[in-house]
Amino acid sequence: MSTVPPGTPCWADLATPDLTDARRFYPELFGWTGQVTPEPEAGGYTVFLLDGRPVAGAGPPAIPDQVPIWSTYLATDDAELVAGRVERAGGQVVVPPFEVFDKGWMAVFADPAGATFSVWQPLAMAGAEVFNVPGAMSWNELVTPDPEGAKVFYELVFGWQPDDQAVGAMTYTGWRLGTQIVAGMMPPLAGDFPADLPAYWTVYFAVADADAAAARASELGGTILVPPRDIPAGRFAALRDPQGALFSVIDLGP
Repeated sequence: MSTVPPGTPCWADLATPDLTDARRFYPELFGWTGQVTPEPEAGGYTVFLLDGRPVAGAGPPAIPDQVPIWSTYLATDDAELVAGRVERAGGQVVVPPFEVFDKGWMAVFADPAGATFSVWQPLAMAGAEVFNVPGAMSWNELVTPDPEGAKVFYELVFGWQPDDQAVGAMTYTGWRLGTQIVAGMMPPLAGDFPADLPAYWTVYFAVADADAAAARASELGGTILVPPRDIPAGRFAALRDPQGALFSVIDLGP
């Protein structure tokens, strides 16, 4: 079983052309240790552990020209069912459901605006086992130019209900599943990100100090895309790793 309910983010992994450097950069930034999958077909896929418990993964790109990217995985108990819902809702099945050794089933999809996300149907591997502590995934967010279209799509696929809040001049959406807010959505912010960036899902990792984490990422060869700033949830920064993969860090406070 997954450690979280179906429709909730349960895992994140990085597709990168330089897996060796990822195994250097992220452990030094987050205190992770790497556990390389022994099967040759896995291409060196690495499970990152925090105090011995899985928190994220990294592997080679699925296609040669794929840009380095962190992917959000949503838990499901039926990947085939989700694939059908995605197609009926106007999305795309990028990679149909397939079995990952004895670990589980996964699939990759794109919403109508082009944001890609994955699902994980667990067997031997539940997904991440720890969240919301420094070094673990703490938030997942869709950045899209079509929030209204996303509201229709994700409700049809996962049953999410939008919970809109005004944050300054912007509308921020929390995705509500039952009584829980499980993820978020916002429009692209002018000036912070490249204007031609398509819709995308981004992963936030909790840290004890966002300023120190951003500075450390820069020392290790990464780039500070959005310098540390305060938002209602805490203090965050948007970063790129040395290969260009985008991720964020956030200090959630006490």
